Amino acid sequence: MVKKASTKNPKKIFVLDTSVILFDHQAVTNFQEHDVAIPITVLEELDQFKKGNESINFEARQFIRFIDNLSEGNALNDWVCIDKTRNSFFRVVMDTGFPHELDATKVFGDRKADHLILNAALHLSKLHADKKVILVTKDTNLRLKARSLNLFAEDYQTGKIKDVDKLYRGITQVELDDSEVIDELHKLHTIPYQRVFPSAPLANHYIILRNEKNSILAYYNPESEHIEKVEKKLAFGIKPKNAEQAFAMHALLNPAVQLVTIQGVAGTGKTLLALACALAQKNEFVQIYLARPIVPLNNKDIGYLPGDAQQKVQPYMEPLWDNLKLIQNQFKENSKDFQRIKEMVENEKLLVTPLAFIRGRSFSNIIFIVDESQNLTPLEVKTIISRAGEGTKIVFTGDINQIDTPYLDTESNGLSFLIDRMKGQSLYAHVALEKGERSALANLANTLL
Repeated sequence: MVKKASTKNPKKIFVLDTSVILFDHQAVTNFQEHDVAIPITVLEELDQFKKGNESINFEARQFIRFIDNLSEGNALNDWVCIDKTRNSFFRVVMDTGFPHELDATKVFGDRKADHLILNAALHLSKLHADKKVILVTKDTNLRLKARSLNLFAEDYQTGKIKDVDKLYRGITQVELDDSEVIDELHKLHTIPYQRVFPSAPLANHYIILRNEKNSILAYYNPESEHIEKVEKKLAFGIKPKNAEQAFAMHALLNPAVQLVTIQGVAGTGKTLLALACALAQKNEFVQIYLARPIVPLNNKDIGYLPGDAQQKVQPYMEPLWDNLKLIQNQFKENSKDFQRIKEMVENEKLLVTPLAFIRGRSFSNIIFIVDESQNLTPLEVKTIISRAGEGTKIVFTGDINQIDTPYLDTESNGLSFLIDRMKGQSLYAHVALEKGERSALANLANTLL
């Protein structure tokens, strides 16, 4: 098959490494009219990831299936068309020898996988000298190595958020000259948005109205198209300690909002508020799920830990149990609320579980809290939300500045992606928590360390 390059936009060749495939198994289809290649070393590495229940295992299996379908009747060591409308092609690059000065395994001293991937990109750059060959990897060190060999290298851009410093916060503070609007909102609980803004705010956007003497908490209701007063509510014994927490609890308790994100540093109360509000709505849902991705410290495989599957993951779930115990211990052991929480756990009406254990299921009439969601990829977040059935509410909590996985950052993680894409939707609300409420010591650590 003859390939025709556009004269307006010259074709490039993108070489993907393993980290990109494990981040997004559909990556090879996201380069428009350009061609995509993977080194044979990537397939060898993916073979090590195809078993397991973590997200990277699913990504590896999906990509291997894609390659299997593509290879039917085709030799993958030559260019194969993957999109006729865009005239884009794909191939696998075999392990090829090089003169000493071009061989990355000689330059960097060993035949590790990264260096074989560099060799594949070098081979294509020599074979297609008329095209720009770019190595795409989420491994920063590999990008640096590539550039030291005069190879173009870049991060995988699909799903990345630009200007993350300007990421939507969900809250605006408005300074007023007088108290007329505040007094009216106190009295009527609702006012037309035109009294404050020239155009309608984003759906479910939270507002602090203040002047020199008074202030009031409010939000924009997209259904009534009015600014409405936000009351500070109690949820299963937990009170909001500041305006941000009051807004978060309002979003969590609002039945019109089916998707909530809460972003904030440690100690701002993200998980505690989400769990307390879920318990306060226990009669509205069949079950409460509290889940988090398992990210072992130092990336140590949990398979090395002793015990069965539940015992292996239990240490990673302890922070969730700590929040549940904090809520439960507000009440006396013989009180109805204390016993009610205990019964919910025993009857599995409230489940604390690793995210991998509920992958692939569909959910109806549940409230699903995903903690530490900054450690998810955009595709994982999409997969979770797309499983939501009727009557389901999903809450994502996390801190985009505290990422524990090696190939995610503040711009590419699933929580940042979700906040950026969903803002303004009537079913969605977001609140950024900034004020720590854990302790004076925790606040000092967040500020100075």
